[in-house]
Amino acid sequence: MKKLLDIIKVKPQKDYTLLLVFENQETRLFDMKPYLDKKPFIKLKDSSLFMQAQVAYGTVVWSGNIDIAPETLWDNSKRLKPVLPIINRTKRVGINL
Repeated sequence: MKKLLDIIKVKPQKDYTLLLVFENQETRLFDMKPYLDKKPFIKLKDSSLFMQAQVAYGTVVWSGNIDIAPETLWDNSKRLKPVLPIINRTKRVGINL
């Protein structure tokens, strides 16, 4: 039995995808487009509603009692490679480059 991971951050995108951060700090991309013709997600075709996605109770929710199971988000999303922070070398204190 695999552990159910909570979503801790969501950032909806204009292309109807969701950038997700799970509690294990893994970042994943979930495509909502295949779900938009199914209840209750039909309402999310309204982009202004879709863009109001937020995290509650460990998953993604929208107003109007719309939510999606975290296991669906995990199982049907793609893992994104971690992005390393860019260091501005000219501003490092005490190091001459």
